[in-house]
Amino acid sequence: MRCPFCATQDTRVVDSRLASEGDQVRRRRVCASCKERFTTYEVAELTLPKLIKRDGAREPFNEGKLRSGMLRALEKRPVSSDAIESAISRIKKTMTAKGDREVSVDELGELVMRELSALDHVAFVRFASVYRSFQDVSEFTEMIESMKT
Repeated sequence: MRCPFCATQDTRVVDSRLASEGDQVRRRRVCASCKERFTTYEVAELTLPKLIKRDGAREPFNEGKLRSGMLRALEKRPVSSDAIESAISRIKKTMTAKGDREVSVDELGELVMRELSALDHVAFVRFASVYRSFQDVSEFTEMIESMKT
């Protein structure tokens, strides 16, 4: 690992521990040359499945789109950014754990709705109203009534 201070490649690990729900390894390092300390994070590089859109087109999974959609639903709601990041991480874990090379956007949408339902009911309703594209008010009220029980 190259030192970010002096660019020497001779660094050694002082301490290692798990971080971010066990998905990362946090390592404290010290440079042998300048004696500066710094932290690195090691993450497994996993390949997420491609998404099959409703029109049949296939595109790579885009975490930015997932995050922006969830943030739009959670706009002005009292949900911490840590809770949002944890939800995104769980969605990605679930998609990876399935082992499929391709996942439909409907499956992804259901995962997002499950996470939003646990985070905030208003955000869930916002997302579901766009995702399920309700045709009239009765479908909307049915969904809200089902949440009450």
